[in-house]
Amino acid sequence: VQLQACGGGLVQAGGSLRLSCAASGRSFSYYGMGWFRQAPGKERESVAAISWSGSSTYYADSVKGRFTISRDNAKNTVYLQMNSLKPEDTAVYYCATNRYGGANLDKSTYDYWGQGTLVTVSS
Repeated sequence: VQLQACGGGLVQAGGSLRLSCAASGRSFSYYGMGWFRQAPGKERESVAAISWSGSSTYYADSVKGRFTISRDNAKNTVYLQMNSLKPEDTAVYYCATNRYGGANLDKSTYDYWGQGTLVTVSS
């Protein structure tokens, strides 16, 4: 399984970015997907998750109302739309596939991880 995340960059506070994660080597539409992030010196934390069908989504409290996770199973791609970005959102963002079809924010249930894309939000 390969996951290729892209879309990161430098943005001013209050701005927006859209991350994409393209998957290959697995039946993408059968599995839940998640986005995670890791800031320098901190542990990797959950950001958002989406079920195989897209009907269920979950968000960390810190991003709720600002970020939106979605997926296009025809394109084997999951997205993370990030609005109203804050400096504390600065991190490397990773996408990952869940072992199951549902959505959850538990890192231990994710088995394949992408290489990460850096998001930097300036104040």
